[in-house]
Amino acid sequence: MPIALLALTAGAFGIGTTEFVIMGLLLQVSADLQVSIAAAGLLISGYALGVAVGAPLLTIASRRLPRKTVLLGLMAIFTLGNIACAMAGSYELLMAARVVTSLAHGTFFGVGSVVATGLVPPERRASAIAVMFTGLTAATLLGVPAGAWLGLHFGWRSTFWAVALIGVAAFTVLALFVPRGGRADAAPAALRDELAVLARPQVLLGLAITVLGFAGVFAVFTFIQPLLTRVTGVSAAAVSPILLLFGGGLAVGNLLGGWLADRAPMPSLLGSLVALAAVLGAMQWLVHRPWTAVVFVLLLGIAAFATVAPLQLRVLDKAAGAGQNLASSLNIAAFNLGNALGAWAGGGVIERGPGLQALGWVAALLTLAGLAIALWSRALDRRLPAAAVTACA
Repeated sequence: MPIALLALTAGAFGIGTTEFVIMGLLLQVSADLQVSIAAAGLLISGYALGVAVGAPLLTIASRRLPRKTVLLGLMAIFTLGNIACAMAGSYELLMAARVVTSLAHGTFFGVGSVVATGLVPPERRASAIAVMFTGLTAATLLGVPAGAWLGLHFGWRSTFWAVALIGVAAFTVLALFVPRGGRADAAPAALRDELAVLARPQVLLGLAITVLGFAGVFAVFTFIQPLLTRVTGVSAAAVSPILLLFGGGLAVGNLLGGWLADRAPMPSLLGSLVALAAVLGAMQWLVHRPWTAVVFVLLLGIAAFATVAPLQLRVLDKAAGAGQNLASSLNIAAFNLGNALGAWAGGGVIERGPGLQALGWVAALLTLAGLAIALWSRALDRRLPAAAVTACA
């Protein structure tokens, strides 16, 4: 495994930690800055919005720079943003700092995915993407609990100082080990060529698959705490250990999805979406008993991240040539839009629908919509070669 790939993983770990760690700091932040918990929760929404908007804009703005230079610049923004979070004296300044930090997120994962695939042989591209995203799963499994512990014992600002130090370390290893030149550091195409990728129907379909396919995950996961405490009946103290299983499932599913996508890209994409829809649909019967709920959370983690590498590879393949940087970053934005869509749909089911127990059905329908688009995309793949053969004849 190239050490440069591990450097990308380190960067992904830092960015993943700063995205999710705020969930374990809401009470401290709301008390210190004298805002409601709901207002503190908007720090998560502000970050997600920054990712969705910043990914394409920052990718286009940095298109003339070598990819290694882009990655180093993004880690500098990330580090400075976390320092600003740690020093924020008001809620408004903290929100602004979170948005600035989020600008690095989508472009880092987008450009990083392109760099990762350039570090390995073509037959291992999906596995390379999965290895980089292991940093994100490690952030969920290790970084977020550690950040919450720091915030509890030393104040929420200490967590952001610690994440800033992770940013410094990631910047250093990226500078030392990511090669300059070659496939991993090729200069991006001209703006016209980058934007031309958005005219490709298969790229747009790939982005739609990501939004809808992954929306099902957050339709459930956003409300996992009330689901476990009110429907399953476990104690609030038991939620954190159960979520550790979810983080472990993410790591397993991420590597499994990359391994399968290297061998059969489209079948692995379709299979992972089918598996995810099946797990979400089974929630109805699995969440009523503690031990089956634990099994459900583990399976959800595995199925959720088994889709990531196939989804990212699909968009990269369809954007082959000019425009890979932009398409890859847009797909990261699509994941975040899927998160927002799933949370919105799940909230609607709870407030105006049948309630928590029906989340699984709605989530499964969202993922099945993504599967339907994937099947349509595969049909186009098969039709185009047939049309080419007819044209040649």
